[in-house]
Amino acid sequence: MRLLVIDTALGACTAAVFEDDRPLSVRFEPMAKGHQERLGGLVRDVMTEAGGGFDRLDRIGVTVGPGSFTGLRVGLAFAQGLGAALGRPVVGVSTLDALADPLATAGVPVAALIDARRGQVYAKFFSDGRTLGPEEALPLEAAADRIAALGTKVQAVGSGAGLLNEAYPELSLASADPVVAPAPTALARLTRSADPAAHPPRPLYLRAPDAAPPTRLPGQPRQTAP
Repeated sequence: MRLLVIDTALGACTAAVFEDDRPLSVRFEPMAKGHQERLGGLVRDVMTEAGGGFDRLDRIGVTVGPGSFTGLRVGLAFAQGLGAALGRPVVGVSTLDALADPLATAGVPVAALIDARRGQVYAKFFSDGRTLGPEEALPLEAAADRIAALGTKVQAVGSGAGLLNEAYPELSLASADPVVAPAPTALARLTRSADPAAHPPRPLYLRAPDAAPPTRLPGQPRQTAP
């Protein structure tokens, strides 16, 4: 199965082509913004390097969040447009699942954590390769309590791992790896194993956006209280 995987949801822009579990071409560029300007060029580069053209693709995988509101929409729009043009299924991949995937067989519980700002993390917990619940937006204290309740040392991964480790050093985490984005190999593995019907490319938002729409149009007078 030949896959194209795309990730723009967090702190990197990723495009990669895999043949089953074998990487044919990978581009991974850490960046806080600018995904929209870089994604098309990265996809062009990996497709050229992999050879065979877009018609050789069997499916496309794209991260759906949680993550940056703007960033994840860049990847979703690109993947959905390409999938529609090619008539190929597009699989939505949770960023937290992809962050945890490389650690799933280690035999130690895993906490996938993304810095959500405002004293919160996006979190998902795993044990023995199984999820312990859905993705959540948690205050740091609540995330620390959840980890402590597991009763054993936990591997924390993601941009929220260092944040939590610094705020609660008494947790004695087995490891805290503050990676900025999922590994391309993890994205490919989850894309390949997923049922497209059960994992649609829909954005996963765990809280409302920080930005609010304007309450009046330019030139309109301000509303006064009655």
